Amino acid sequence: MVVAAALSVTLGAPSANAAAVTVQAESYAAQSGVGLEATADTDGGQNAAFLAEGDWMRFDQVDLGAAGRLTVSARIASATGSGSIELRTGSLTGPLLAVLQTSPTGGWQNWVTRSADVTTHPTGPQTVFAVLHSSTPGDFVNINWFSFVSGGDGPAPGWVDVDQAKWEAQLTQFRAMTPAAVPGNAVRVPEFNATCTYSHSKPDDPIVAPGLPGASHMHSFFGNRSTDASTTAQSLLANTATSCTPAKDLSAYWVPTLYERGKAVEPDGVIVYYGSRLPDPTATVPFPQGFRMIAGNAKSQVPTPAGSPNQFFCAGPGGETGRSADGNWPLCAPTAKLVHQLVFPDCWDGKHLDSPDHKSHVAYTYDGKCSGAYPIAIPSVSFVISYPTSGSSDGFTLSSGMASSIHGDFFNAWDNAALGQRVKDCIVQSAKCNSAGTF
Repeated sequence: MVVAAALSVTLGAPSANAAAVTVQAESYAAQSGVGLEATADTDGGQNAAFLAEGDWMRFDQVDLGAAGRLTVSARIASATGSGSIELRTGSLTGPLLAVLQTSPTGGWQNWVTRSADVTTHPTGPQTVFAVLHSSTPGDFVNINWFSFVSGGDGPAPGWVDVDQAKWEAQLTQFRAMTPAAVPGNAVRVPEFNATCTYSHSKPDDPIVAPGLPGASHMHSFFGNRSTDASTTAQSLLANTATSCTPAKDLSAYWVPTLYERGKAVEPDGVIVYYGSRLPDPTATVPFPQGFRMIAGNAKSQVPTPAGSPNQFFCAGPGGETGRSADGNWPLCAPTAKLVHQLVFPDCWDGKHLDSPDHKSHVAYTYDGKCSGAYPIAIPSVSFVISYPTSGSSDGFTLSSGMASSIHGDFFNAWDNAALGQRVKDCIVQSAKCNSAGTF
């Protein structure tokens, strides 16, 4: 079946040298196999849904701008399966513009943005086809919108390139490290950690809103005590005060502040685990200096009743005893505490320290390996955050809104040698280590 519709584009200028065109996925001029549904988060509109192998959409008069660098992105969601979105010009089999890889994002309405840089492309208004490919049976992705950001010959907006010379030097140092001998009684789990306490709160976000103090909702910071809106990789390395053990982890970590009846409840403990979810973790390498990423979605405002993904839970004797009146928060026994675990992507593109949405340079492994557009296995970071409260029937709020908006930020500033030795000893050798990096 082929259905006609009107094209809707939004023009903007995210930077002085960049022009952007956003094309809503539901505004195709023709399609095959595409359904539409409402997007759950605020202002999300509709999305092209139930997309499977061979489905396609056609968009007319998409302005790809002038010659030079072009960043092509798609906002996607997926509960199962993986595949790719081929963007072609002119026809279904026309010249390939870009390929955007897809993988599970945690749910059909759990949205992330996937992007690709294009150096050579047709210019001006073009007919663009989005062609879906997957070896997964059935539906594998939903698409909310596409964007095309042309920036001439300058760097693509929001992408931060890794310094390849420094990165190669760090890798050389890492590969030359001699792994410590693993004792016979070691627990064979690829893992080490940093044990942290709450440091401070500010309405700042040096990843999302760098250089703009007060531009964010309130965040609770742990790790480097200097973290604020002006934080850079250099400032983190220069400020050696940290709320984490070991002291050689000068990284910054933060989450939205939790409120109970309008009063902030700060974490009484955070463990940042570095591990691997790959069957073979031996290819894992450390993070480059200045690497950053975000897990979760601050804009998600959907109910999270018992059984929903991304849940807060109760840890300790007695566990969960009930739910809040709205069903979105657990009530814990007096001997238990409210806890959340936030898991970050574990595959990297090997090219960028950051991306426009702070997610498109990384991906979650969906098949037990890192490959394709994300070939580099990095440590799987997770925050386990404990709050000194059992909760009440009133529930809680986050500074970012509902429970579903929980998210976390990681800005790497480990000492290279300290991080590299832990990856070599603990993750590569599949041996559980403590905060000191020993077995």
